[in-house]
Amino acid sequence: MILTLTPNPSVDRTIAVTTLQRGAVQRATDSRLDPGGKGINVSRALAVNGTDTVAVLPVGGPQGQIMQTLLREIALPVEAVEIAGSIRANVGIVEPDGTTTKVNELGPALSENEVAALLAAVDRAAGRGLTWLVGCGSLPQGLDPAFYVDLVRRGHEAGAKVAIDSSGAPMAAAVAASPDLIKPNDEELEELVGRPLATVGDVVDACRTLIAGGVGSVVVSLGSKGALLVTPDEVAHAAATITNPLSTVGAGDSLLAGYLHALSRGDTPSAALRTAVAFGSAAVCLPGTEVPTPEDVARIDVRVSDPVDLTLSL
Repeated sequence: MILTLTPNPSVDRTIAVTTLQRGAVQRATDSRLDPGGKGINVSRALAVNGTDTVAVLPVGGPQGQIMQTLLREIALPVEAVEIAGSIRANVGIVEPDGTTTKVNELGPALSENEVAALLAAVDRAAGRGLTWLVGCGSLPQGLDPAFYVDLVRRGHEAGAKVAIDSSGAPMAAAVAASPDLIKPNDEELEELVGRPLATVGDVVDACRTLIAGGVGSVVVSLGSKGALLVTPDEVAHAAATITNPLSTVGAGDSLLAGYLHALSRGDTPSAALRTAVAFGSAAVCLPGTEVPTPEDVARIDVRVSDPVDLTLSL
């Protein structure tokens, strides 16, 4: 079973417009509500593709009520922890070519008791045959950046592998705790290693530095350039051509879900990368933060580069 923790979830409203014009009154051509937050998106994509998962998240306030309604509608297995404050409502504005502008709220401040209850929910769910513990996304206000360090420790004590998908100080702290997998995008990786990464070769070097420091493996999402996998033993690159992009929101989460989905069915890491890119690319072809079904994934033609072109510009 794959357990995801989303400390700072959101109700995601996606609004489609013909052209985004700053300072102008515009009419939406479409809109939708989705349960949001990286870990929730990972669990949604895993569940719809047949992989056992549970999503742990805090819920509170009016947005928390909406979140619980949305999660019940899709029958996603969850461990929801009640908090006093209201969870976030994020807005994504999508143009016809798939260009997405996001406005993310900060999220609530969690008390010490609420943080303890969230971690207790992780511990409860971890007793259900846990294989991967996945910590995802930003942290709510006031939460110690070392929060994911504790999560890595808890996962390893439970006999599970741990994946982290975050950014900034929480990601840097987590990396020092030696997770089994991290999934940054190229900009987050630049921030993590503190230097610009202009080519795939630069990305590989950065990943190898992190692996030498104790990270098990790295999957880097590269936007339209696909994704790169670096392990202690191999480097692989995969990409797909998307001609009808609708929304990039949550595509990286689906990519991570695809990678874990494939690993849990026994695929090798390089084969799992192909599935990851198929998941992520399929998500780009769907509206809002909708996650891909097996039929959506099957329509994606993934190219695997062998050998990897280290000179490819990002």
